[in-house]
Amino acid sequence: MSIEIGIIGGSGLYDMAEVTDREEKTITTPFGDPSGPYVLGTLRGRRVAFLARHGVGHRILPSELNFRANIYGFKALGVERILSASAVGSLKHEYKPLDIVVPDQFFDRTKGRISTFFGRGIVAHVAFAHPLCADVSTIAADAAEKVGARVHRGGTYVNMEGPQFSTLAESKLYRSWGMDVIGMTNLQEAKLAREAEICYATLALVTDYDCWHPDHDSVTVDLIISNLLQNAATAQKTIAEAVERIGGPRACACKDALATAIITQPALWPAQTKKDLEPILRKYMR
Repeated sequence: MSIEIGIIGGSGLYDMAEVTDREEKTITTPFGDPSGPYVLGTLRGRRVAFLARHGVGHRILPSELNFRANIYGFKALGVERILSASAVGSLKHEYKPLDIVVPDQFFDRTKGRISTFFGRGIVAHVAFAHPLCADVSTIAADAAEKVGARVHRGGTYVNMEGPQFSTLAESKLYRSWGMDVIGMTNLQEAKLAREAEICYATLALVTDYDCWHPDHDSVTVDLIISNLLQNAATAQKTIAEAVERIGGPRACACKDALATAIITQPALWPAQTKKDLEPILRKYMR
């Protein structure tokens, strides 16, 4: 049975307890090694692949993540839909710690991260106006509500560089722009998933208010860890519920994102680049 769904676990979510029939699969990609082995198994009757974004023991900084290898690995496994879980800070009073935001937009504040598979002789420009899969996002939000989480549908995730958190001036600026949550990892995953024609949705798990909040200075590491653990438990239930609801052929535009995106004529594709991108370009090869 092929792997249908990919799961990326962020801070606090290092495993999916419900997954059975487990096996670990190490994948080497043309872009280097992913964050760790993929845990393949069965979740609610569906075949899934789980990847701990920051590696076993949380050893990889956001700016050190090999996003290309991580997403390429899912593509090589045959994954068509990815559910990502990430810890975020809230930029709005109404988005409280332990809430879940299912964003529909990103704002990029990173600095030179590699976020494309293309180059080296093949040029492609995918549409990214709507960076998250609406279909999978709706399923994720419905699932979160079903398990009892307080859910906010839509919103903008500011992707900052890190690993330091925002200055007060930055945090206030993001709020003035109408941003909703802030994190360090999801934008590059979404860009690469779109290039790989994989549906991608984010569960943004609020651990605390960002530093704009007047009570921020009273937030302790113990409180953050407690919220991370509670969020991880909610995320596991939500993802399991979502996996059960996902099924059938895809009707969204994600599945054909490259159809009008590749500029370089196939006859001019360099042999090595074509070979490296074979899982991504397969249906466009002539």
